[in-house]
Amino acid sequence: MTDVLIAGAGPTGLTLAIELARRGVDVRIVDRAAEHFPGSRGKGLTARSQEVLDDLGVADEVLHYGFRYLPHRRYLDGDLVAEADPHAQRAPTPDRPYDGGLLIPQWRIERILRARLAEHGVRVELAAGLAEFSQSANGVHAVLDTGERVAARYLVGCDGGRSTVRKALGVRFEGQNGEQAMLLGDVELGGLEPDAWYQWTVRRRGFLALCPFRHERSWQLQAVPFSDFGAEGSLPEPSLPYFRRIVDDLADGHGIRLSKASWQSTYRVNVRMADRFRVGRVLLAGDAAHVHPPAGGLGMNTGIQDAYNLGWKLAMVCSGARQSLLDSYQEERLPVASWTLGVSAEGLRRVAGRFVNGGSTDIAGGAPPDGQQLGLGYPASSLSVDGDAGNGPRAGDRAPDAPCVDSSGTPRRLFDAFRGPHFTLLGFGESCAGPLQDVGTAHRGLIKPVAVGAPGSGADLVDVEGHARTAYGVTGDTLVLVRPDGYLALRAPGASRTAVRDYLDRVGVSRSA
Repeated sequence: MTDVLIAGAGPTGLTLAIELARRGVDVRIVDRAAEHFPGSRGKGLTARSQEVLDDLGVADEVLHYGFRYLPHRRYLDGDLVAEADPHAQRAPTPDRPYDGGLLIPQWRIERILRARLAEHGVRVELAAGLAEFSQSANGVHAVLDTGERVAARYLVGCDGGRSTVRKALGVRFEGQNGEQAMLLGDVELGGLEPDAWYQWTVRRRGFLALCPFRHERSWQLQAVPFSDFGAEGSLPEPSLPYFRRIVDDLADGHGIRLSKASWQSTYRVNVRMADRFRVGRVLLAGDAAHVHPPAGGLGMNTGIQDAYNLGWKLAMVCSGARQSLLDSYQEERLPVASWTLGVSAEGLRRVAGRFVNGGSTDIAGGAPPDGQQLGLGYPASSLSVDGDAGNGPRAGDRAPDAPCVDSSGTPRRLFDAFRGPHFTLLGFGESCAGPLQDVGTAHRGLIKPVAVGAPGSGADLVDVEGHARTAYGVTGDTLVLVRPDGYLALRAPGASRTAVRDYLDRVGVSRSA
């Protein structure tokens, strides 16, 4: 019997598969498509998603292929009216090493994740969609499009907004279909330098954007041609000739020559969310659980972070933790999905309002205040326990990074200590020595003990400039337990030798790996 069957091999399913495979879970990932997705569709990675990919060990490759800084060059009725980089004023800080968004095509992200998954011995099975399934108290019995029958302990639907898994569960997908539509495509072109995200607004005629990609020949085309909308908001089928006509109409005079369209699509806005993310042994993640407008670029990112939240919990349940641990997935992620739907819909209204008023608009204008998702967390979660009155991040908040050095003087970050499938117990102060030793003995493999101290203290990580203590608001001896997904699980006094044990008992996590 397979431990986990994942339906859908987009960014959400791939992230989940990696999370499970690196923990030794027997996982299969299947997809109905005969070929891997070829388009750039979700092209923005938030700072928090970059931290997730850092933990998965692919951050360097993602950064190589992504634009971190790219000016937005905006035209109104043919005249250049603004040029600005929304990330120009951002810079890394000790606690936030990824300072802003990254532009990278979705197909490239998926390729990077597939390669990482293959390193764990798992490959995507194409032309093998989920046809039907049933579940019992002991497992899930699925039938693939190929006719193969698969028995699994758990099934996760990462199969998009039209999810077969969600529909078969009878889970309500509440919300509404929007009237707005947009043409999307990946094109090759001449006549423009790939030095900006070009955006044209022509009053009463439409909007066009062309965004280049680093180290790629293709650009993403986005278009809203007002005059082409039908009575019910429909648009003509996308094609290279149609794209050429739109470019000639809205960006006339720039000498742009489209030579190829490798991917074409029509996107219609939907704002919907599942009322449940789990039914027994079947769970939903990504677009299968929530779909929302593209404003702010949060869709793919929210799915990646769904998978990051679910992966360690599902792996621990497969290794003997209580099934109730899975209840925290919906408890934590459903409010995040609700927030995302709200801010994305509001962002779309802001952008659309500028169209209606005849002004130039910037796609980045739809981003919410916390568009990098670094402030999202789970302070109200049953997995968050505050046992220390520190002034820094509380249980449920994102665990900050900080530069340190190890005992040999080699630079190390807290993120280096967090990287991997384990919990991390940070001990600030001499009185933490006993609890750290206890954890190293009783919970080897499950929790990594890390002493953080001043120069000369002999700690595992030396907080040379005090950035770690500052980031965590540490004023006295303090224990900080960090979850495998990089959020604080527990704060406790430094000398407490029962806090971690009591926490593991409370949440039902096995005490051994």
